[in-house]
Amino acid sequence: MTQLTHFNDEGNVHMVDVGDKAISQRIAITEGIIRMKNETLAMIMEGSHKKGDVLGIARIAGIMATKKTADLIPLCHPLALTHVDIALTPEPEKNRIVCQVTVKTTGQTGVEIEALCATQISLLTIYDMCKAVDRGMEINNVRLLQKDGGKSGNWQR
Repeated sequence: MTQLTHFNDEGNVHMVDVGDKAISQRIAITEGIIRMKNETLAMIMEGSHKKGDVLGIARIAGIMATKKTADLIPLCHPLALTHVDIALTPEPEKNRIVCQVTVKTTGQTGVEIEALCATQISLLTIYDMCKAVDRGMEINNVRLLQKDGGKSGNWQR
């Protein structure tokens, strides 16, 4: 069984020392879904929301979240990210928007937490912008789809 890396031999919490790890290309792809009323989704897709471009603002919020992840997750390393892509895809037939995030860096630790943070914040931004018309929205299925790089190599859901 693999040990939890954020605890030292004495059982105390610590930031993992990644200094001896090899530098490699790191990538993480995550996704999440926000479900809503069809009227809410139509408003977003038409661009008729009085607060503006909901998906554009959610995309920017997600990118900002990747840069602030180490400020939010106590033992997360600050990283120099090389690429962030956030795709927000409306699916009107299912009354939802699918958020897929890709984050890349070249470094000594992975970017899964940055990608998951971006997914959550993008979806929360959609909720925040639309809650006045639809408080029943649901955020679901936030998860890692793929990670690559480092000693553990490639992992896919």
